[in-house]
Amino acid sequence: MSILITGGTAGMGYHCATALARQFPDHRIVIASRSNTDNASDRINKTLNQNNVEYIRLDLGNLAEVRAFVKTWVEKNYAPIEYLLLNAGLQFPGEPEYTVDGIEKTFAINHVGHALLFSLLVPHLAHTARIVITSSGTHDPAQKTGMPDAIYNTAEELAHPSGESLKYTGRQRYPTSKLANMLWGYALEERFKKLRDTNVRNWTVVSFDPGLMPGTGLVRSGNAIERFVWFTLLPKILPLLRLVMYPNIHTPAESGGALAWVAASDEVKGTTGVYYEGKKKIKSSKVSYETDKQEDLWEWTVNNIATNPEEVELFSLKRLE
Repeated sequence: MSILITGGTAGMGYHCATALARQFPDHRIVIASRSNTDNASDRINKTLNQNNVEYIRLDLGNLAEVRAFVKTWVEKNYAPIEYLLLNAGLQFPGEPEYTVDGIEKTFAINHVGHALLFSLLVPHLAHTARIVITSSGTHDPAQKTGMPDAIYNTAEELAHPSGESLKYTGRQRYPTSKLANMLWGYALEERFKKLRDTNVRNWTVVSFDPGLMPGTGLVRSGNAIERFVWFTLLPKILPLLRLVMYPNIHTPAESGGALAWVAASDEVKGTTGVYYEGKKKIKSSKVSYETDKQEDLWEWTVNNIATNPEEVELFSLKRLE
């Protein structure tokens, strides 16, 4: 079997990939990212004295490159994917930035690229595949994370901001993209239910909040002051931050271990359509359960990542029913 994790070359993703490689020495672990930081795959293999981890380049902000990644996956003839961890994520400060496909970058990388990756990999998922989507507590205003409230009107507005939505800052776009992760995960679960009921596929999907992790690459696009605070100052005062600011703050190693647990622990086997804060199952935001928003995002996504009617049918999962 195979395991695929996006954003697995650094931070939480690296620690998660290491934990999964240790747990499954007979699986092929593929870490996919735009860059292979410090030869992450080689470091994991050396650390574990194994040879089951490898790296394939993946730029989630370029839909052509997502398709090229899947073409490479097919050419390598990997075993079916048992665990698919859609983990990579970025935020961009300031004015809206756009990908080569003309989609706002935060939404494109945190949602659209992952949705296309999943859709193209559908034929390569194991019968009991488990999908884990890394979201964030910032999607929920009730958690009072210090981030602006997520604002979801339509997926089209997130992809191509206009009017008032052009004024939203990068700090606001990030929580909204994480809300999109939740909405898409619940929409995916609705489709999975039908497949499980008829035993066509026994797929499960859960979403995961890793908590705040100072020092990760999330803020690498910030200004010099933001990068100093994030990469240098905050990691040194984690215990104080947990005490006076927000208890859901962790090191990348802690959150990486929790992500591996949510994906592959026997304790959570079979759980589906739920949301984990670390290793604790919790409720997500009220808005995330609104089915009209789930369906708006689902329909927009399928129709905008598919390039022909056959792909629309495949990506909507109707071909499997």
